[in-house]
Amino acid sequence: MDKFRMIFQFLQSNQESFMNGICGIMALASAQMYSAFDFNCPCLPRYNLAYGLGILLVPPFILFLLGFVLNNNVSMLAEEWRRPPGQRGKDPAVLRYMFCSMAQRAMIAPAVWVSVTLLDGKCITCAFCTSVPVETLGNASHPGLPQGEMKRVLARIPCKEIYDGQELIANEIAIRYLCCISQALGWCFVLLMTMLAFLVRSLRPCFTQAAFLKSRYWSHYIDIERKLFDETCAEHARSFAKVCIQQFFEGMSTDLAAARCHPPRKAPADAGEAAEKLLGIIDQGTMNTALKSWHRCKPPLHLHPPALPSGNGWAGEEQSPVHPPVPRREMAAYYSRV
Repeated sequence: MDKFRMIFQFLQSNQESFMNGICGIMALASAQMYSAFDFNCPCLPRYNLAYGLGILLVPPFILFLLGFVLNNNVSMLAEEWRRPPGQRGKDPAVLRYMFCSMAQRAMIAPAVWVSVTLLDGKCITCAFCTSVPVETLGNASHPGLPQGEMKRVLARIPCKEIYDGQELIANEIAIRYLCCISQALGWCFVLLMTMLAFLVRSLRPCFTQAAFLKSRYWSHYIDIERKLFDETCAEHARSFAKVCIQQFFEGMSTDLAAARCHPPRKAPADAGEAAEKLLGIIDQGTMNTALKSWHRCKPPLHLHPPALPSGNGWAGEEQSPVHPPVPRREMAAYYSRV
């Protein structure tokens, strides 16, 4: 249990590693979900396309949304986007950097689902089986069928047990043709995603290094500031509750002492320390006002270091250099009476 606790604390402290682990787990889960999914094409002209494209596109969209939901920075991005400017302006570049970072991680699982689906070929076979070129792959000597009857026969290509158009086009030939196209699209998609990831991760900092460093720095600052604010609020709430409980029991002790004519007990030594941590905020209204002020008017990102006073004024003023005093020489003379 201690090892698991240490691993959880490490992942919780390192937000980037934690989110990368979540994205990896979601990618493996998406592949496992597809392998466990029971694909059943309806084999009907009006439903094959909707079913095949639905299986190809709807689960990736759900996984993409889950990637945002499981990311803890979504609420931070929404809060930073919707907060009033106050004394601190909002930088659109920082917001774009935060959104792009979350979107990159959220797209891993959908990309894995689309890649596995295209390489398997079942969805494309079900969706576009009615578009097989019968003139090229089928029996050219077969008498022509009406357009509706032709689509009804071709729509049954994914269903081998009910397919009755072997005279028109062989079932294996049509399935191999569609699977070949699907696998080609799958490998093209994998190549496209790989090249896109390479360009985003490697080449973007080379062209906009200063802007990239600035956006990354202030996104880290927003994350750390929020964590420190939450920790400070938790510490203040703990001290507030501790003082409130101590005052309650002190009042009860005083009442009991007055009723039984016993001297009241002394307050514990840590009561003053807990009261000092309240920083003067000792009631609910003041705390609510402070929280509203933090949301509406955050302090500006400009720190003023205190100026150091010198002997004749402030250290920041122009003054003539002061030379160190010259050490005095002490001479001793000895006189002899001889």
